Amino acid sequence: MNNAFAPQPFESFEDDLDLDLGPPPSGADAPDHQPLQFTPAQPTASQAPQPPAPFNPVGELVAGAAEAFSPPAQTVDVSVPRIAIHIFAERQDTLAAAERAGQDRRLARATTQVRLGGVAAAVETYAHEPTPPLIVVECLAGAHELLNEIDQLAQVCDQGTKVVIIGPTNDILLYRELMRRGVSEYLVAPIQPLQLIAAIGGLFNDPAQPFVGRSIAFVGARGGTGASTVAHNTAWAMSERIGANTVIVDYDLPFGTAGLDFNQDPLNGVADALNQPERLDQTLMDRMMVRCTDRLSLFAAPATLDTDWDIAPEAFEEVTTRIRQSAPFVVLDLPHQWNGWVRRSLIAADEVVVVATPDLASLRNAKNMMDLIRQGRPNDAPPRLVLNQVGVPGRPEIPAKDFGAALGVHPSLTIPFEPKVFGAAANNGQMILEAAGKSKAAESFQTLAQIVSRREIAALPASKTKGGSLFGKLFKR
Repeated sequence: MNNAFAPQPFESFEDDLDLDLGPPPSGADAPDHQPLQFTPAQPTASQAPQPPAPFNPVGELVAGAAEAFSPPAQTVDVSVPRIAIHIFAERQDTLAAAERAGQDRRLARATTQVRLGGVAAAVETYAHEPTPPLIVVECLAGAHELLNEIDQLAQVCDQGTKVVIIGPTNDILLYRELMRRGVSEYLVAPIQPLQLIAAIGGLFNDPAQPFVGRSIAFVGARGGTGASTVAHNTAWAMSERIGANTVIVDYDLPFGTAGLDFNQDPLNGVADALNQPERLDQTLMDRMMVRCTDRLSLFAAPATLDTDWDIAPEAFEEVTTRIRQSAPFVVLDLPHQWNGWVRRSLIAADEVVVVATPDLASLRNAKNMMDLIRQGRPNDAPPRLVLNQVGVPGRPEIPAKDFGAALGVHPSLTIPFEPKVFGAAANNGQMILEAAGKSKAAESFQTLAQIVSRREIAALPASKTKGGSLFGKLFKR
């Protein structure tokens, strides 16, 4: 079996680092194998290894503040490939954090095994079986003993294995020595789930991969809540008011309304993409998408019943991933149905918005959805709740406060019932901000666009501001 790495002699770094690791091994205790290495993280060109975030007290303070005041999804944005990850913990809290990290959506493609025992258990395990692509081991011993245990682990590891060490001390000298030996990352206990996820994601981050935008999934708690209308108007506000390039993906293949709402002839764009996801590149996407404005593009649904639309769940995941490479924001308009791909799309999205009306059926369904999404996204903020069609004359309604209390979330937005405004905009193929920019609903969509994009409203061009030019008024037709 090939060894992954072996220690360099202590004399090579004791002179300049003054690290108290005890006397170097000699005689019968001296290692007789050739120096080998674990696979270290790949640094950029001409860049010396730098200590990780835990060694920077200021960085740690800032990171802690960001995590406290921001949703977890905002602090970690990584994607881990389909690999096996073995984690050997010594502390119970490390075990719990690792198990919670293994349940995270960002590690959904990876297979994670967590057990107690530390380095000793890892050495015993890999003496009889091959090592996975990534091993995370915790060792609470002092520096000298920690390095000795890592040397023992090197003897049973295959070439190419990445190793992350969780240690007890915030010691930059120990960190540098571990990096010399080829360890990929060093974390200081106690660790948090998102910290471990970020460290794992950083090891497999490929700089050559294209940019990946954020996905925002809209789903209705029941049929008729107006989730598609909310999704389309929010996407339009993100593109035209905030100024962010946005793509709408209408996944309601037989009954999608995105083409109608934007007064566009529906192409088979999203259906063709789902039938051949492996061929979906930027050129093909440009042909399949309809450009509604300079910043807003539409993957419209065919809205026909000629096909049963029996498509594999993996195709939806692949198409969404490829579309996210084309724009900073991708709005997923999900149908009100329940199957494997809808569940996976909701759990995998960076942001989830559940649209409900203030009635009992919406309350029951929204609670079921939120409970399931929370379970599948334990390290993310809960889904956002939007109450739509509030204030229908003569209809008994559940108050927004009570509705939110039953779900354990405060409604992010309450959209009033304005049938004339919405009806006129729908019949004209316009968005609310175009047809009735001063209405309460228009203000609501601008607010929701800021919430889900985490950006501010951009200043309007001079031609769209009040007053305008005198010559413009004179020559206006």
